[in-house]
Amino acid sequence: MPQVTMRQMLEAGVHFGHQTRYWNPKMGPYIFGARGKIHIINLEKTVPLFTDAMNFISAIAQKRGMILFVGTKRSARDPIKEEAERCGMPYMVQRWLGGTLTNFATVKKSVSRLKELEAGETDGSFQKLVKHEVLGLRRERDKLLASLGGIKEMNRLPDALFVIDIGHEDIAIKEAKKLGIPVIAVVDTNYDPNLVDYAIPGNDDAIRAVQLYARACADAVLEGKAAAPNVANVREDEFVELGADGKPVADKRGARPQAAKKAPAKRASAKDDGLVEAAPAAAEGPAADAATAEAPAADAAAEKDPAAE
Repeated sequence: MPQVTMRQMLEAGVHFGHQTRYWNPKMGPYIFGARGKIHIINLEKTVPLFTDAMNFISAIAQKRGMILFVGTKRSARDPIKEEAERCGMPYMVQRWLGGTLTNFATVKKSVSRLKELEAGETDGSFQKLVKHEVLGLRRERDKLLASLGGIKEMNRLPDALFVIDIGHEDIAIKEAKKLGIPVIAVVDTNYDPNLVDYAIPGNDDAIRAVQLYARACADAVLEGKAAAPNVANVREDEFVELGADGKPVADKRGARPQAAKKAPAKRASAKDDGLVEAAPAAAEGPAADAATAEAPAADAAAEKDPAAE
């Protein structure tokens, strides 16, 4: 997990809040005091909450999840876009379109239209059209690209949202809460931290502070992806090779099938059965009766004659 120290937060101006007259009382536990008419955020409270939020983001990325970066205010657009592209996550830096999450099926149709227009530009389809038609299609493409370009590869709903200003992105947060999508957000002194799942008390206006948040979030995503298990590594003994008859084939180490080991026992059993069946057949007839009669006499002679012993 990327380590962000309190000194780095101080240098980025994370501790500067809004004017005291705009404060939200629910942010009271995270306010250190006031300097002039500006609230000062207690960074001793911010650092552990920031660490918990980054750990949560890293855990989602480790499970191959998707985090949507949201920062449509002017000071957040460039850092959010740059860091989201660096870690390979979708982003929204223009005006949030209502229904982006709750009406995702319609948004996917618009994204498909954008991809269709981009494909027509590259495969030469536009060259077959007249000039004013091409200009109209390009204007449509540019408009879709500006609003949906960041989520062009987002083929499903995200697993979490990373938001810079919860007041400016209130529609996105409401849609996420309606769908049960967790929200990680930077909360300034003028908003309610209970509106999001992971609140990071801090300055949401300063460009350096926004860069710090976005860079740390991207680093957490990259570390989570690096720690993700490789599903390609599978042991050989988890698979059983079958022959043409559908029966298991002997493994590569030369082990014989189990049926081959039982074959000698069956042959021996067959011989024993043959002897048992032959005994009654040999016992039939006069010779067998004579041998039976002579057996007691031979035993009696052996008991009387010591030399026989």
